[in-house]
Amino acid sequence: MRASELLAGAAALLASGVSAEAYLGFNSGNTLPSREAKFKKDWVQEFTTAQNLKNSPGVFNAVRLYTNIQAYSQTSEPIEAFEAAIETNTKILLGVWASGTNTIEPEIKALQNGIAKYGKKLTDLIIGASIGSEDLYRVSVTGIQNKSGVGAGPAELVKFISDWKKAFQGTAIANVPIGHVDTWDAWTNGTNKPVIDAVDWVGVDEYPYYENGKGNNIENSGYLFDRAYDAIEGAVGGKPIWVTETGWPYVGQTWDQAEATIKNQQYYWQEVGCRKLFGKVPTFWYNLRDSNPDNEMKFAITDNLSTTPHFDLTCPKTFKTTPKASSSSASATSAATGTGVSSPSSMESGSSGSGSSGSGSSGSASSGTASSSEPATVTAPAESAVATGSATSVKGVSAAAVAGMTLLVGVFAML
Repeated sequence: MRASELLAGAAALLASGVSAEAYLGFNSGNTLPSREAKFKKDWVQEFTTAQNLKNSPGVFNAVRLYTNIQAYSQTSEPIEAFEAAIETNTKILLGVWASGTNTIEPEIKALQNGIAKYGKKLTDLIIGASIGSEDLYRVSVTGIQNKSGVGAGPAELVKFISDWKKAFQGTAIANVPIGHVDTWDAWTNGTNKPVIDAVDWVGVDEYPYYENGKGNNIENSGYLFDRAYDAIEGAVGGKPIWVTETGWPYVGQTWDQAEATIKNQQYYWQEVGCRKLFGKVPTFWYNLRDSNPDNEMKFAITDNLSTTPHFDLTCPKTFKTTPKASSSSASATSAATGTGVSSPSSMESGSSGSGSSGSGSSGSASSGTASSSEPATVTAPAESAVATGSATSVKGVSAAAVAGMTLLVGVFAML
């Protein structure tokens, strides 16, 4: 084999072996349940609670925001979550609203203003940026049937991604990984492949609770989640998957076979969070605190930001969801038909306002998510949560990456 071929193979191996840190965080909108704007002190309280949860399986020191813009700002005022994150050393997944607008300039400007104000203290905390949230779901047949609001198509999202990269080219966050957040069956829809090609990672909102007609009782929740996750893996061509929303409500209506109880909330935490996600996949749980008063379903794992949650967060050593049972369920590909539900957050899509609140709204029937795009201003369109992490420094390097580096060294030695 020629040295050039070895080099190409090593580079491919290296690229595939470098992965994002398995971040642990929660979603957080920019308004309180009263619809009042959140300010620095509100986020400080959230971030402090998240990092000190009793019996937590890890430190939840990351946050997924829905916008860069302070709630109800008439200008591109940077969201005060930035300053709170700096004070509490909380990593930030940025969000950019992309539905119902022909520009993301207000979002870009707000982040630029934030960087100008806080500099390296802010940019070092940014782990990723998501351009759009559940926009593809909203323009899907299911999204339209569920009256989920104005969305955005693949061409629009690809343009916004390009606009973002141009705006931050040559800056401290130029290499931050860019993604897009959507319902799981949006990613398995072939017409959306241009978005997959344009991003560095794919963000998935998945809620088995809303999976009507698929046996969505709590005992089956782990299998339904695995089936959706497997379907995404088969569709995204090796792109890293970030689970940007998932959870189970403890209050709310019975959704087909799914019941909202604290007992079921704990079961889901264990069978999906502990077994499948925590420490393995970048995960932003839905949710630490409920924010949307219009959502009948309540997903918070704690009351009044107490560090003692509704249930014991300890992860068990064994699980009831088995790989064999998961694979024996209906095929993931055939299931990707959009009969699930949109996330509670997507129901609050940013209509008029540059801020999003990040509370869940009532689930619709899309791809099984709990939507959380919540804008609260009267100027720019609302922003959905994304990630901007300081991807300039890769924090996780797998064994495959090390092997790739070793191979590269050998290749150069032969040249």
